[in-house]
Amino acid sequence: MAQLIDGKALAKKTRGNVKEIVEKMKTKPGLAVVMVGDDPASKIYVSSKEKACIEVGMYSEKVILPENTSEEEVLKTIHRLNNDKKINGILVQVPLPKHLTESVIIDAICVEKDVDCFHKYNLGQLLVADEHTNANELIVPCTPKGIIEMIESTGQSIAGKKAVVVGRSNIVGKPIAILLLEKNATVTVCHSRTKDLKAETLTADILVAAVGRPNFITGDMIKKGAIVIDAGINRTDKGIVGDVDFVQCSQVAGYITPVPGGVGPMTIACLIENTLLLAKKGASLKK
Repeated sequence: MAQLIDGKALAKKTRGNVKEIVEKMKTKPGLAVVMVGDDPASKIYVSSKEKACIEVGMYSEKVILPENTSEEEVLKTIHRLNNDKKINGILVQVPLPKHLTESVIIDAICVEKDVDCFHKYNLGQLLVADEHTNANELIVPCTPKGIIEMIESTGQSIAGKKAVVVGRSNIVGKPIAILLLEKNATVTVCHSRTKDLKAETLTADILVAAVGRPNFITGDMIKKGAIVIDAGINRTDKGIVGDVDFVQCSQVAGYITPVPGGVGPMTIACLIENTLLLAKKGASLKK
């Protein structure tokens, strides 16, 4: 039976560390979350982020725009936040309504305030990071950052391990593959065109599922003793489930994350941590 990787406990520890630092700061870090429309899942995420900000003593601003808001109006909102000195981090909640171009909206965020590292420039910085890069100043996408911390919490070394990532999104799949490479894992990225997916996943010492399909990874696809990270959040008639069939896979894996209570809480904790990092970077630039 797999050992559970408790995302809630790890997130609580991260928030506690951030809170200790924020309490000593004269100017509190500020996070702005922009949401367009009234998607129920997005509402929950935005509320959770606002709650986490308040818990650690940060300034929080929530901007809710109507579903039919024009792209021009959304860009005006982002421009205002880019120039707001109270705001250190800006996040646009996705998915966006279909009439909005996500890449245009994301790229409008000031690079120095791109708290989730979705901007092309910041993703490029992540790609070219090397041993000379100051890891404490590098902003890393929140979900992949949380995943690395969860893997390391097992006490198992990532270096030398075979890692398989199922999913190639810019939000999770691609950046987590980069981070695992930087930790000296041998990485395979699988996707909808991968032939014989099961053959690939069975080689994984570390398996990250980020494909957005409920219970897609089954027990017979897991290598015995593997670390299994489920980054999926899927709403079904039976409630929220991940991309991993937890019941089956927990019988085979060595370590596994639950859904909910796994990657989700760590994503929000890393968002708060990134806001603090951006605030400290901004303060240092002003000196």
